[in-house]
Amino acid sequence: MSILGWILIGLIAGALAKAILPGRQGGGWIATLVLGVVGALVGGFIGNSLFSVGLEEFWSIQTWLVATGGAIVVLLVWGMITKNRKA
Repeated sequence: MSILGWILIGLIAGALAKAILPGRQGGGWIATLVLGVVGALVGGFIGNSLFSVGLEEFWSIQTWLVATGGAIVVLLVWGMITKNRKA
C-alpha cells in the first residue's frame, strides 16, 4: 500500500476513533486526524508484531480494525497527557 493510502486510512481511523471516544482530548480535529495517522502506524506496528496482521491492503477489514484500534490507543494516551492542560 502506498504512503498516500496509509495517510488516508490514518485520517479516517482518527475520525472514527474520535467518534468512538468523544471528549476533550486536547487539540481540535486537525490534531485528532494527525494522531489518527500516527495511531494507524502504531496499530500496524503492534498488529504486525503481536498478531502478524498489519496495514497491507486498503480494502481489508483487518487493516481498518488495526488502524482504528491504534488510533484509539494513541488518542487515549494523548488524552492522558493533555488532561491537566488549560487551553
